[in-house]
Formats: sequence, structure tokens, C-alpha cells
Amino acid sequence: MLKRTADQIYETLLKRIVDGNLRPGDSLGEQATAEEFGLSRTPVREALQRLSNAGLAERGSRRAFVVRRMDQSELQDLFEALGELEALVARLAALRMTEIERHALRDIVAEGEATGVDYEAVNARFHEILRRGAHNAMLSSLLDDLHRRTMPWRGAQFRARADRVTSSQAEHRALLEAVLTKDGDLAHLRMREHMAASMRVVSELIGI
Repeated sequence: MLKRTADQIYETLLKRIVDGNLRPGDSLGEQATAEEFGLSRTPVREALQRLSNAGLAERGSRRAFVVRRMDQSELQDLFEALGELEALVARLAALRMTEIERHALRDIVAEGEATGVDYEAVNARFHEILRRGAHNAMLSSLLDDLHRRTMPWRGAQFRARADRVTSSQAEHRALLEAVLTKDGDLAHLRMREHMAASMRVVSELIGI
């Protein structure tokens, strides 16, 4: 029972961070979290430690957990690693995707250009479809971890700058074209450009 409740708290807080409802620097106090979930501090403490181990939480000035902030070198290292793996996934997806998966990618790109769409969620699904289409379980597992670590900052780019949505849409279309023509080298290049553009915007937003 204790393990299950700790898992539930962890998954709930993780979703809030990934969804942007908890931002870097926001408090993750044990007492407030325990009261919210109607539980003792023990499963809360376990869940917060798991978030810390995943690189998403850290101890603040009063030793209470907060959503982790990242300095320039950490963020650059994360995005560099993420960009290289995403580029490899794009190359493999261009060569390995089934026709059904290619149609799904086309559909999500079209959905991302609809009026009033939650583009942050669509962007996450676009990358998820590519990961599945690469048909490499090890790469997918590695990317899951990096996505959790970078999602709060990646999502912020769309909430803070409307023009980033427009440029990301164009980058998705270019990636889609490379995948549909089964051009692995071009897909690799387009994804590296896409991730570099994200890093530039995130760097501007957090002033690094």
C-alpha cells in the first residue's frame, strides 16, 4: 500500500511538472503535499526523493524540495544529449516507420496547425510517434529520461513565445517531409536543427 501511494504521488507531481503546472523553483513541501493527498509524510518523502533522483527536484534554501532550476551548462548538456538522440531517432524512423506510423505522423503535424490546439501536447505526441517509429527500445528508454528532465523548459517556450509555435510547426513539416520520403540523413539534420532552435529559445527565456 505504501509503495502504491508513493507511486501515485510521484506520477501526479511528475505530470504537473511535465504539464507546466509546476514550474522551476515552485515549492514541493512535504507537509503541504501530504495534506493535499491525505497521507503521512513517508510516501510523500519517497516520491520527492524519486523526483530528485530523476533530476526534477532539488533542495531549496530551507532544505524543502522545489522543482529544480538548471544552470547554463546543465541545460546545454541536457539539450545536446537530447538533440543527438532525437536526431538518431528521426533517422531510424525515416527508414523504419510503417505506413500506418507515417500516416499518424502526418495527422499529428496537421493537428498541430489547427486553431486553438494545445501545441505543447501536440509537440510531445509528435516526438513520441517518432520514437515509436524508430523501433529501438533502448533509445526510447534513454529518451524517456531526458524528456522528463527537459519537458518543463521545453514546454515553456510555447507558452512564452507565440512565434515559437509558428517556427516549430514549420520544423515539424520539414521533418515530416524527410520521413515520408524515407530520407534518413535529411531527417537527422532537420531534427538537429529543430532541437537547436528549441535550445536557443529556452536559453533566451531563462536568460543564459
